Amino acid sequence: MNKQEKQTQVDSISKRISETPHFYLADISGLNADVTYQLRKACHKQGIKLSVVKNTLLQRALDNAEGDYSEMYGVLKGNTSMLFSEVGNAPAKLIKEFSKKYEKPLLKAASVEECIYVGAEHLSALVDIKSKDELIGEIIGLLQSPAKNVISALQAPGRGLAGILQTLAEKGE
Repeated sequence: MNKQEKQTQVDSISKRISETPHFYLADISGLNADVTYQLRKACHKQGIKLSVVKNTLLQRALDNAEGDYSEMYGVLKGNTSMLFSEVGNAPAKLIKEFSKKYEKPLLKAASVEECIYVGAEHLSALVDIKSKDELIGEIIGLLQSPAKNVISALQAPGRGLAGILQTLAEKGE
């Protein structure tokens, strides 16, 4: 690969880092072709873009990207794959699911919601991060709850009153 091709790749990675709100670095070395195909297929279904990158080019791209990613430099050893996603916890869930069956991929680092997480010990925390859609759903549920309670309370006495009137009407006959 000549110098121009390397620079083109660095620019492409930097642009993707800047355009995508969340990215993960993982080690997928040792997976056979079939499992790698399954991983790529699962990524595609969930809207996650998976690419394998050279560590030196990735470090240059992180230097060029907006933000400080220097905390990630320590994990740029061995094979490194990048997972880009619009949903913050989607790659973490995918990594957790696959690592149960195949012991890989291993989380190296992640940039989620402008926070840097380094090390596989953060995987559980990353899985538990709520996505934007999940948070909106919870807020709507919380906002609907008081309204449902008011409607229920207003309807309950009406049912009781109707029952009393019906009983009185039956006694009067």
